Amino acid sequence: MIPLTLNPDRLFPSDPATRGLARRLYATVKDLPIISPHGHTDPQWYADDQPFDNASALFITPDHYVFRMLYSQGVRLEDLGIPRIDGGPVETDARRIWRTFAGFWHVFRGTPTRVWLDHAFHDIFGIRERLTPESADRVFDRINDCLRQPAFRPRALFERFNIEAIATTESPLDPLVHHARLRASGWKGRVVTAYRPDPVVDPDFDGFRANVAKFGAIAGEDTATWSGYLAAHRNRRAFFIGMGATSTDHGHPTARTCDLTPADCQRLLDRALAGTASPDEAEQFRGQMLTEMARMSLDDGLVMQIHPGSWRNHNPALFAQVGRDKGADIPTRTDYVGALKPLLDRYGNETKLTVILFTLDETVYARELAPLAGHYPILKLGPPWWFHDSPEGMLRFREQATETAGFYNTVGFNDDTRAFLSIPARHDVARRIDCRFLATLVVEHKIDEDEAFELAPELAHGLAKRAYRL
Repeated sequence: MIPLTLNPDRLFPSDPATRGLARRLYATVKDLPIISPHGHTDPQWYADDQPFDNASALFITPDHYVFRMLYSQGVRLEDLGIPRIDGGPVETDARRIWRTFAGFWHVFRGTPTRVWLDHAFHDIFGIRERLTPESADRVFDRINDCLRQPAFRPRALFERFNIEAIATTESPLDPLVHHARLRASGWKGRVVTAYRPDPVVDPDFDGFRANVAKFGAIAGEDTATWSGYLAAHRNRRAFFIGMGATSTDHGHPTARTCDLTPADCQRLLDRALAGTASPDEAEQFRGQMLTEMARMSLDDGLVMQIHPGSWRNHNPALFAQVGRDKGADIPTRTDYVGALKPLLDRYGNETKLTVILFTLDETVYARELAPLAGHYPILKLGPPWWFHDSPEGMLRFREQATETAGFYNTVGFNDDTRAFLSIPARHDVARRIDCRFLATLVVEHKIDEDEAFELAPELAHGLAKRAYRL
């Protein structure tokens, strides 16, 4: 057996003085409640409160961080139980899937996934041996034994993790039945939705025309007209707000925004619905909708999140086989200064509108994002996302953005995960890295110690709670 241990000083600096201060700062924030304002967890988990099936279904099948790495090593997604679009055969033996995972555990060395999983194994399931091919069955059985206990059901874990609020993300086509059942259940855990309109604002989204027609039917509006299409969005946004939403979320290929005339907007809508929009016209349509969403947010108060810069479904063969969100979304270079200007020209000076910017392009932290957020009242910076949701990525963000944007034009930490049990691990990593960064500022005499102790809980909890109006 190879022991699994978590060093209490992990991720802290090696310098003794800085490490000691980071340790003291961390002690003040490690047990603060978790604000998870952009989760991809399934609201049905909390509504049904049924036991998770098994270790493989919990840690492997839903988590593209895990299976994309295995796929890169030649493991077929069918062998991990990932469903095929054509209904073809996939592995259904959870133990065999787990053994495959354990056989490739070494490939996660040095990755944030390894940090998160070690934390979950050790702190949530009490596992004290490292995952290896030899230990795979023992670890699998330990996790499954735990999952059969009431203490490991979703609501109990939600409370154990000290989650103050979590936001799921749903399409405007979603009836939000699970959120309705949650409300009716009397359970006190706060699980809210967020408005993610990609299926009805992206002409390149699968089934766009049918989606828009269904959208109009649900909202009772003629979505073939520009005015009716916008009215449908206002209608569904109001419904989402009634179900607890405080934010919208927009996963566009770029950050491009537009400010077109109604006649031009109708022309773009016509071409999008006819399936004849050129790539540039499709991008114009998406860009116009970011500006329209900002206009609506100014009216209804929803915080707006923009997640650009991902080439979605970059692997067409894999997309055809297993569909979206299977680890093949690849970062691209992203412009913000020019792309956001039409939206900022119209709304950038508003003080009652919040637009949170995320990026997968680290080269823009100091050059574009920090200067923009350090000037325009509506803009705030989201934390490192996806590929950069890592100890090193978090540190690079703080080092490059803080000197221009400061701390208070950022929004704390956002875990952005489909793997429920990685939420406390991810927040722990973020809190450790932020305390490390603050401690370094103190020992380098850039801020005073009392300011670091004031900032630490803001970065861990306060900024996110206020930014997302939770």
